[in-house]
Amino acid sequence: MARPRQDRRGGRSGGTRRPLPKGEHFFTPGATGLRAAVERRSAAPMVYLFQLPRWLPPVVLVVLLLVGLAAPSVWGGLAVLPVLLFVTWLAYTSWPSLGARGRFLRVVLLTFLVLLASDRFGVLGTVLNWF
Repeated sequence: MARPRQDRRGGRSGGTRRPLPKGEHFFTPGATGLRAAVERRSAAPMVYLFQLPRWLPPVVLVVLLLVGLAAPSVWGGLAVLPVLLFVTWLAYTSWPSLGARGRFLRVVLLTFLVLLASDRFGVLGTVLNWF
């Protein structure tokens, strides 16, 4: 009987890179409406992200955030938008399992990203001039 080939990381070639984490539920128990629809549509992207190298998504997000902080123009705002959308998506999908501290930190992070994006697009200065 032939043994599966090993790739250079010691895993089987042709298979999944990492097994999915163990857990009770992949979806929020009893979720209905919008939450159930978002969780259903999010399942495939989450599995895809889990199969990527662990370092890749955080590095991409940090690079985009640094570009957003460094570029004081529309380009900075465009760089922050994917970070804002990604963090919003993760915050929404993880919200039911979070405690008060986790929810607070996500709200603070989302507020920072919205303010940064609105500043780069020139909206924040316009709003502040009204006061």
